[in-house]
Amino acid sequence: MPESPRLNPFQKLKILILGNALNPADKRSFHSITLIAFFAWVGLGADGLSSSSYGPENAFLALGAHPHLGIVVALATALTIFIISAGYSQIIELFPNGGGGYVVASKLLNPTLGMICGCALLIDYILTLTISIAAGADAIFSFLPPDWHRYKLEATIMGIVMLSVLNLRGAKESIQVLVPIFVVFLITHAFLILYALYVHAGDIPALVQSTVQDTRNSMSELGVVGMFLLIMRSYSMGGSTYTGIEAVSNGLPILREPKVQTGKRTMVYISVSLAFTVLGLMVAYLLFKVSPEPGKTLNAVLFQKATAAWGGKAGTLFVQVSLFSEAAILFAAAQAGFMGGPRVLANMALDHWYPTKFTLLSDRLVSQNGILLMGAAAVVMVAVTGGSVEFLSVLYVITVFITFVLSQLGMVRHWITTRRREDKWKRKLAVNGVGLALCVSILGAVTFLKFHDGGWLALVFTGSLVAIALFVKRHYGNIAKMLKRMDNLVLAAHHSQNGAISRIVKGDAPNRDEPSPEPKFDPKARTAVMLVGGFNGLGLHTLFSIIRLFGGIYKNFVFVEIGLIDAGLYKGSDEVDNLQAHVNKELDGYVEFIRRHGYYGEGISALSHDVVEGSANLAPGILERFPHSVFFMGQLVFPEESFLSRLFHNNVVFAVQRRLYHLGIPFIIMPVRVKMRA
Repeated sequence: MPESPRLNPFQKLKILILGNALNPADKRSFHSITLIAFFAWVGLGADGLSSSSYGPENAFLALGAHPHLGIVVALATALTIFIISAGYSQIIELFPNGGGGYVVASKLLNPTLGMICGCALLIDYILTLTISIAAGADAIFSFLPPDWHRYKLEATIMGIVMLSVLNLRGAKESIQVLVPIFVVFLITHAFLILYALYVHAGDIPALVQSTVQDTRNSMSELGVVGMFLLIMRSYSMGGSTYTGIEAVSNGLPILREPKVQTGKRTMVYISVSLAFTVLGLMVAYLLFKVSPEPGKTLNAVLFQKATAAWGGKAGTLFVQVSLFSEAAILFAAAQAGFMGGPRVLANMALDHWYPTKFTLLSDRLVSQNGILLMGAAAVVMVAVTGGSVEFLSVLYVITVFITFVLSQLGMVRHWITTRRREDKWKRKLAVNGVGLALCVSILGAVTFLKFHDGGWLALVFTGSLVAIALFVKRHYGNIAKMLKRMDNLVLAAHHSQNGAISRIVKGDAPNRDEPSPEPKFDPKARTAVMLVGGFNGLGLHTLFSIIRLFGGIYKNFVFVEIGLIDAGLYKGSDEVDNLQAHVNKELDGYVEFIRRHGYYGEGISALSHDVVEGSANLAPGILERFPHSVFFMGQLVFPEESFLSRLFHNNVVFAVQRRLYHLGIPFIIMPVRVKMRA
């Protein structure tokens, strides 16, 4: 009996870095990787909360010589946060299985608009990684010697690489590492805001008066229209503040049950903490009369001014801890990119907008291909832009609000079309309608104001992903047409009687007068072990080829199916149970068919994240029960093989062959040619 190979040094290193494999069929595995509301707040909400490190700064600086209008902008920003959050809470209720803007636009508008929304989301999550870590590097280097600044780009890239590796272990493990940092950020920033209000409590009436006076001066200097445009410019330039709000609706599959309640609770945590921080920082800028300084973020200047009166090491230590926590929470914010981006990519791959390889999970039950792609894309983005937070913010806001607009538009359409059967539809329509109006205004303003300063690049990036998605969809559509005629064999198999195999394989007429004897199990007989992927045309063609080529050599047929647990299915323990039932039903189709024609048949199944691993684990047990076995698997052969066909199709049969050969198990690949329909 073949023995399982021992772990090689590479496998040992992988386990050391990424951890031991998890069993996807074990319900405890799913429970162990899901997030309660607090962890979801850290992993998904950190994206929004961390934007307070650069969002308020962008809005404040856009006001130029009219800083007191920042109070108006801050209040409008806080209100917008609550409105958009309320809109996404309604999305969570309507789509409890997650998917975010991509699923919303696909189902409530149309698949093409959903695809565009998904492409914008992918760019958004790549930029989440890039801008979060780049802004974190800015915060760290704000209190480092100027000579060190030349290493900032390298430090940013290293941060992306380290966080990529951390996420390959799993979202929950990476978040647990970041929890202390998140708490320190909350404490230091909340303390600073409350300290600013306490120290300058007597100056608040003067601040209100100055705001009123500055508003009058702005109106007389710029006119009503000019002042409104200035406020809109500042309001829209702070649009990066709202990023991360959509992450919860997209990440619902990894939240702890009950998912909807956990998601909505997380939305409350995010909206309240973000609104408080943004409004508090804008007020603190005015109370401490903060102005930009070279090489420092506006928050770094604020912390230094606020602690200047403390004297000694206490003030310096507080500034350093605060800025370090700010940098660290920006790294934590990159979590949203690693958690949301691969999931959007997997959802789009399930719909064949992108290669199906992106639906696969690693042995740690994470979308490994998606994580690696997101990390690589972020590194390229940093290298291209030089890690400029100001430039990245423009790209960020545009892609985020493309998603917001399509999501809110889909919800508005839904409430209108279901108004006759939906309770409180007017209130729900109002929430998403106001959110849609605000999102359209911000998207239009930023695109217009910053089109020549990088806005066009966001549209180019999104358009490029759209073009790729359309190409991939067309490829899979052509393949589906090729396979349609082959799958008609399933219908023939369901209706076949005695002798149907002979008729299908050799063209002989069925003999309905001689019933097949009841097949009996003979462990000494030769056995054909077929690895199948469902009761379909490929499996039946493979079966007929074995009978045609080997005649009556094989008396036993064992059908093995590995239920593949991918990113689209792994949303709960119930889904795993449903998959097992589906796999058993598919195997029953083969067993019933082969037994009806005089052969002994048996079905064996397992659930796994990987067909290769699942097959290798089952093979030794099968050989022990059927010692005279040869393993078979069908492989589609397309009219034209190319790099793209290898990219879009995983060709898992060759990986299974290599693995079983390594175990000393005979394995034969049966080619099944796919012909273009006339």
